Amino acid sequence: MAAPTTERPRRQEAEPASTEITEMAPGILRSQLPISLPGLGHVNCYFLEDERGVAIVDPGLPGPQSWRALIDRLERAGYKPRNVHTVIVTHSHPDHFGGAGRMRDTYGAEVISHRSFRTWFDPADDESLDADSDTERTPATSPWGRHMPWRTDATFRPPINRRLKFGLYRVALKRFMRTPAPTRRVDDAEVITLARREWVALHTPGHTNDHLCLFDPVNGIVLCGDHVLPTITPHISGLVAGADPLTEFFASLEKVAGLEGVTLALPAHGHPFADLRGRAHEIRDHHGERLDTLRAAAQELGSGTVEDFSHRLFKPRSWGQMAESETYAHLEHLRETGEVASRSERGTLHYAPVG
Repeated sequence: MAAPTTERPRRQEAEPASTEITEMAPGILRSQLPISLPGLGHVNCYFLEDERGVAIVDPGLPGPQSWRALIDRLERAGYKPRNVHTVIVTHSHPDHFGGAGRMRDTYGAEVISHRSFRTWFDPADDESLDADSDTERTPATSPWGRHMPWRTDATFRPPINRRLKFGLYRVALKRFMRTPAPTRRVDDAEVITLARREWVALHTPGHTNDHLCLFDPVNGIVLCGDHVLPTITPHISGLVAGADPLTEFFASLEKVAGLEGVTLALPAHGHPFADLRGRAHEIRDHHGERLDTLRAAAQELGSGTVEDFSHRLFKPRSWGQMAESETYAHLEHLRETGEVASRSERGTLHYAPVG
């Protein structure tokens, strides 16, 4: 008799990258680039074909391995790098912008992002700010090494293996490419023409402040980035700018859930799916359950630190600063809604129920 397994089922987003090129709709091809990040094994890089050549969405991580994979996928689809006229970057995480700068600098590709796009990967690079723009943007400082707002006597530092990995990515950025200074920044509801169709830009903050989705209303197709994923939920960090990123995320979920006529959602990780509205509501409900867990924990604990509350939201294997960051975002949401109050004791925040 086989021993029972304790392994968790692999999520779609953790599947390793395939070399296959798959047509999702006329003029829209799905390719996958390899990545190795917690819970993620690939990033979907979509090719949008038109009379000018091809646009690519989310060109993987920085560095030679990802670049070689990108060139391989382009060739499998019948293209060369010189055929890439546009790169769309859905948001400012490195697994989504890796090849953008090289495509821009070497092949003259246009790089499109949301108006507020700003990387923290190389804070010294100010080219990603428009010199003639008066739009305020969040400073692109990395959360790593910063004091955590819930515990100011400590700094936010990921596990050593992750620090080493991202240290290599930073070296790769400096050696192989520049950060992806956009050549075109778009606003919410702006129209972009790619793949012989018009896409409506949707600003969807929450996972990041600068997250961008694209909606083709004629054919009912949405390029989702990390905003709505098929089997996992994106990280909502308490270290992003804004008093209540969870409220912003909820509003962004409602924005895409309210789109009419959607038949195909194309996420940055995992498989394409049809029911965007249903999945957006599932993610909203998931965070609602987390808020209920925190409400109950507040009543039970009376008062607790972010670390205390994070142990109620996450299993031991996930304990640590990433879990605390998301817990902090949820607690701040409850504080903004007047359900809990916070006080600082020797640099550490404590939360307690109101009333």
